[in-house]
Amino acid sequence: MNTFLKTLILCFLLSACSVQPRVEQKPIERVNKMADMPQPFEIIDYNKMAHDFNNVVFDFDATGEFWPLVWIDKSQKNYPQDVVGLYTAIGDVRQGPDNNEGMFHEALANMGATLGATLIGIDKTNDRGIDYVGMLKNYFNSETGWDIMMNNTCPEVALLGGGYGRDWWYDVYPNLLFYAIYERYPNEPGLEEIARKIADKFYEADVILKGDYNYSYFDYGKMVPMKNNICIQPDAAAGHAWVLYAAYKNFGDKKYLDGALSALSALQSQSQNPTYELLMPFGAYLSARINAELGKDYDVDKMLDWSFDGTAICREGWGVLADKWNGFDISGTVGSTVDHGGYGFLMNTYDAAWPLVPLVRYDQSYAGAIGKWMLNAANASKLFYPQYMPDEHETIPQLANAGKGVIAYEGIIKQSNLPEYQDVKAPVAQGDGPLWVAGKNPPQSQLSVYGSGHVGIFGSIIQKTDVEGILQLDLLATDFFHDKAYPTYLYYNPHEESKTITVKTPKGQTVDLYNTVSGTFIAKNVSDSTKIKISSKEPAVIVMVPSKGEITYSGTEMKVNNVVIDYHIQGK
Repeated sequence: MNTFLKTLILCFLLSACSVQPRVEQKPIERVNKMADMPQPFEIIDYNKMAHDFNNVVFDFDATGEFWPLVWIDKSQKNYPQDVVGLYTAIGDVRQGPDNNEGMFHEALANMGATLGATLIGIDKTNDRGIDYVGMLKNYFNSETGWDIMMNNTCPEVALLGGGYGRDWWYDVYPNLLFYAIYERYPNEPGLEEIARKIADKFYEADVILKGDYNYSYFDYGKMVPMKNNICIQPDAAAGHAWVLYAAYKNFGDKKYLDGALSALSALQSQSQNPTYELLMPFGAYLSARINAELGKDYDVDKMLDWSFDGTAICREGWGVLADKWNGFDISGTVGSTVDHGGYGFLMNTYDAAWPLVPLVRYDQSYAGAIGKWMLNAANASKLFYPQYMPDEHETIPQLANAGKGVIAYEGIIKQSNLPEYQDVKAPVAQGDGPLWVAGKNPPQSQLSVYGSGHVGIFGSIIQKTDVEGILQLDLLATDFFHDKAYPTYLYYNPHEESKTITVKTPKGQTVDLYNTVSGTFIAKNVSDSTKIKISSKEPAVIVMVPSKGEITYSGTEMKVNNVVIDYHIQGK
């Protein structure tokens, strides 16, 4: 009897089991530069922060300077209903009910906060009597003929801020946010029709582009690609592909699959890193998923490197930071690796987890790299919040209580880009709000409402285990439009020695634990909790499958009761 088989038998007999990974782990070079255990170490409760954000921010009776942060926009653009406006930043003078007819508010804020709350279990169709999901229909720009979700409800206010009809990621990303929300509220009136129209627009645009996404934006009204003073953004193809694949999984129309594959191929064909803002990680995720589900061969390595390594050409240096400033590990945050020595942003960091964490379900060879990145990102992201960043590293510590403990600074920068804060030592928690309306936006506008609203992404994914430094990452939380699946979690051990953690199983169920990294069942007939041992610097991807389920194989897939639990069985 060989050693591996002996180990396997012991796994069935013991409540704690450690099996050396059988799936070779692939590195992400940028992640290799990050600390194993970032310092100062503390993982905050992002789920609680998300609940607190929703409770505090969506309060029309909130008191205090700059509050409430929500108001009613009665302009009824695009749809015959009122819509809730949400500030982009604390005290932004362009916004609120008394400025610009109450029409200036952003989908990135409103949709991000709606999605974030939904992910942690809040029903935003009836949050204190208000249907926030239904109100999002006002961002569907039918009056302009674009017929996609956009960052504002109308052109009249669009030029007050960034994006909108001239900056491609701003036009594409609200549609990813919408599709994610639609997946959670499929019966909300009107959403299905909008989802169809968006997919049709993106498909038609891809046909017109014919594999060439080297443009600043696409005019979805005139259906022509455009160039302007903003550099080209070919990673918009990742956004097109993600939406079209979601539409295919939801509606089953093959043209959407054709469009997704075409857009993803266009992205992969780039010879230089096309990363611009938020979309490249979705290309990496979709490559892994389509490879697993459809047997394709998209280059996941390439797209992950593009997402992380900071070699972007157009948006110079855009990627994931890997650094330590004055004793603070800020690695894992997403933004510019070069701007003023490095500038990481909270929203970008939260949103990168949305596609990158579930990627591991479809390709477990990246489990270690993604697990280590998320540990660093989760640790560093607390520093955006005033209560977790020492005062001497904040631009406005004396004013930061304006955020009531739920609004974080927009970014963390090595050397402030605001002239009045040059003496603040790195890392500097700050924001760009005062630059948006120079001389008018207050210092408190450095506190980012729109970025803080996306906290539910982390809140839905991250849970601590009973061993410090080992997180439980939910791989289904943001895996939208996935096929039927069993609960699946990523654990990564950053320590120098093996660690044993307690894994809790679904209440009222008896399950077997299958590790896709080792390719083995490591526990059987678990009805409450069990112990599992994880080797040093190694991951485990645990699928909780029904005990006594029927195991079958199809190609490289392993199934239990006809549900895939492993897309990459070795040797099959």
